[in-house]
Amino acid sequence: MKKITMLALLCAMFMAPAVVSAQEVTYVEDPAQGYLFNRMKDNWFIQAEGGVGMMMSKWDKHEHFGHRLGAKANLYVGKWFSPLLGLRAGFDYGQMKGATLKGNYAALGYREWPRLLDGQYVPQHFNNFGLGGDVMFNLTNWIAGYKPGRFYNAIAYVGATVHWVYTRDGARPASDGDWKYGANDDEDHCRNYSVHAGLLNTFAITKKIDVMLDLRFDLMQEHVDGAGMGERTWIEYPGVLLGLNYKFGKSEWNAPITAVCPTWKYTDAEGDALVARLNDANRKIADLEDQLRKCLEKKPETPAKAEDAPLATVYFPINRTQVLGVQRNVVDAVAEVMKNENRDYLLTGWADNYTGNDVINTRLRKGRVATVKKELVNRGVEDGRLETQINDGNLTNYGPKCASLDRAVTIHRK
Repeated sequence: MKKITMLALLCAMFMAPAVVSAQEVTYVEDPAQGYLFNRMKDNWFIQAEGGVGMMMSKWDKHEHFGHRLGAKANLYVGKWFSPLLGLRAGFDYGQMKGATLKGNYAALGYREWPRLLDGQYVPQHFNNFGLGGDVMFNLTNWIAGYKPGRFYNAIAYVGATVHWVYTRDGARPASDGDWKYGANDDEDHCRNYSVHAGLLNTFAITKKIDVMLDLRFDLMQEHVDGAGMGERTWIEYPGVLLGLNYKFGKSEWNAPITAVCPTWKYTDAEGDALVARLNDANRKIADLEDQLRKCLEKKPETPAKAEDAPLATVYFPINRTQVLGVQRNVVDAVAEVMKNENRDYLLTGWADNYTGNDVINTRLRKGRVATVKKELVNRGVEDGRLETQINDGNLTNYGPKCASLDRAVTIHRK
């Protein structure tokens, strides 16, 4: 044992009663060590938000500003996995309004033929319904540290959505103008993809409910030129939404618990007593070191004499009690020696303690020694000259890698 370790143990032994009586150690959460993961069922939330968005495609500038604003709504379910990182997924709706060239499929969003804009453009209107997901990062907790019950949090997020397009059926006044999936039966214009990013501002109203202000920007894949008249491109779609966030289960995080040791102050008399205890501890350490040195210098014990060694050792496979293979030759040879000697013998059954359990190993020890005795008697050795016993220890104690050396029966002369 190292000297410093022994010193620490002895100091703790001598000083602990006085310390405990003076002041107790306290245990507090330590945020400096990070935060613990909560259970899977905690930190879930559901968010519902609605607002407006504006499509900014190639010809939208020809439409009036107010006519370009479309409704936008989202419904998400998500979970925070740490005070910084969360995921959410859900439904997304966007009403797309703007302008396109006369005759394009996008103008099918109106029941009657649209008005002309600047002579060659018409309003367009269609709806996107989508499924998407986001990765969320709490900027406030990252910059200012996590604080339970904080009123405001700024959360950045990025994600992607797949949209299915719905427009009105038909482009002429005679059409019924019913909403339908796709655009003018053109399957190439029925599904769009988008990536988006945003800043979600949350304001705590209660412990469970937040009001949200979502500033969002979508980059959307869309046929803004109309069916058969343009190419799929990426358009900008910024939006502003208000919503509510409801939290399920536990919504706070806990830091690891650490011990806080008090700062001790001693009088001169107490200091002298501590010095005396330390000197006494040093003397005890010196005595222990002297004992250790003497143990190391002690000569090893004389090995056992040759006649104390077993006459023979019969080995067994794991979990077996039968004499197998070359071990039968060993039993044959031992039987010949015993028949030529007028002596008694002690047979000891062994099993390794690294495998099995006490019940199994005891059964193996008894079975092995009984098997060897039976084999010797069958070869002509008198039963009365053979005494049997079992030993619960290991024969060699060389460790589990050498366990096969402990599965045996030893034969000693008495």
